[in-house]
Amino acid sequence: MATSSVSSSATLSSAGIGSGLDVESIISKLMTVESAQLNLLQEQSTSLNAKLSSFGKLQSNFSTLRDKANALTSTTLWNGTTGTSSDTSVVKASTSASTAAAAGNYAVTVNRLATGQTLTSSALPAGSTLSAGSLTIELGSWTGGTPASGSTPATPPTGFEPKSGSSAITVNIADGETSLSAVRDKINAAGAGVVATIVTDSSGSRLSLRSRETGAENAFRISASETVDDGNSASGLSALAFDATAASSPMSRTTEAANADASINGIAISSASNTLDNVVDGLTLTLQKVSSTPVSVDVAADTSAIKTAISDFVTAFNAVASFIRTQTAYNADSKTGGDLQGDSGALAIQAQLRAVINQGSSASSVFGRLSDVGIAMKADGTLETSASKLDNALGNLEELKKVLVTDGANSAESGFVRRFKNLSDAALGSDGVFDSRTAGLRTSVTRNSKSQEAMQSRLELTEARLRRQYSALDTTMAQMSTLSSYLTQQISAFNSGS
Repeated sequence: MATSSVSSSATLSSAGIGSGLDVESIISKLMTVESAQLNLLQEQSTSLNAKLSSFGKLQSNFSTLRDKANALTSTTLWNGTTGTSSDTSVVKASTSASTAAAAGNYAVTVNRLATGQTLTSSALPAGSTLSAGSLTIELGSWTGGTPASGSTPATPPTGFEPKSGSSAITVNIADGETSLSAVRDKINAAGAGVVATIVTDSSGSRLSLRSRETGAENAFRISASETVDDGNSASGLSALAFDATAASSPMSRTTEAANADASINGIAISSASNTLDNVVDGLTLTLQKVSSTPVSVDVAADTSAIKTAISDFVTAFNAVASFIRTQTAYNADSKTGGDLQGDSGALAIQAQLRAVINQGSSASSVFGRLSDVGIAMKADGTLETSASKLDNALGNLEELKKVLVTDGANSAESGFVRRFKNLSDAALGSDGVFDSRTAGLRTSVTRNSKSQEAMQSRLELTEARLRRQYSALDTTMAQMSTLSSYLTQQISAFNSGS
């Protein structure tokens, strides 16, 4: 289609009008031919960016493989143990992640659970108030006295020993804060090591105080001081006082503070808490209830965690192997290849992964190949696990550890997972295949972009030149057409006159 424009001489011109040529169509077709190289550069750019993206995904998958190899070569994993109780209703067992518990069997007997002290006030009618004043609460242990034994009644304590590192707390009760609920809230806010609650039944409401923590050293005594003493220790704020050494106290003790009493393999254990941490290195026992017969606690290697780590590693390996296989494949039906088809870096990684598995290991005297412990390579390059073989290998944990994680003097003397760890460390390092290949691809992308820019500039100059040439041709042909018309007129006029 002709293109109209206003010339510098203010005359209307249109390319092709003078000559009758379809100048725009001619220029468009010529530029299509000229643009072939630019199109090729754009196709190359798309391919380079796709390859760069795929290599980034491969690097991410390889990083995951390294993480799983690191987890599987961890000393903590292989030293890990698990505790199992024959009766979890009596005692629960768990092991520490930081301190390895020694494998073995422990007989645990629970004679008494650790308890905290509990005090209860007399029942008060609904809406009753106490009096202004103060309560002083002091943590500690009651001394002297004897517990009940058979038909012999208990004798009361004779003294009180304050808890080391703890100070008495005074709770001030002002006018307007004398209701049972207000006193409860003031005590709970004081941080005195006790918890206050209100228990209500048909006989009225009682204030109940209990130790926040269990153990004999977390018993407590309470002294009360009324702003205006009514002279009656059973009324007002005085009704909340307690001293176990006194013949009688306004509050009654319903539970005594006591340490847990247990035995482990016949060794007597006393604890302020029902959770026994590191009584046996790395083993935590949680006492649940009293039992007259010992409970068996077994500590053994945590083969379940090792099995999970192996499964995670195989999954990570398969993700890498499957990605490389897909990205380097050629589809004969669609006649298209993966983004990394023929890529030297991807093919080198694939070859190195297979070489690690194909080379035997002398690290173990029992297992020489990865397939011996139930991990074998399939035809597609991924790994599959034989549960029965792996379980059998887990039964010989020391040799399994050797064939997987030994750091030998060379590759042949090293464990298989250790080799993968070393391979991934090298590949993902600053001088590894991923950094070097990625840098090369980015350089190619930059070079391609500059080539496109240069080509685009050349095409713009070429189009401008063609337009100038065809504009000149159009003008010349228009002039020739005008001259031809004039001559035709003159000849016609001459012939008519003759």
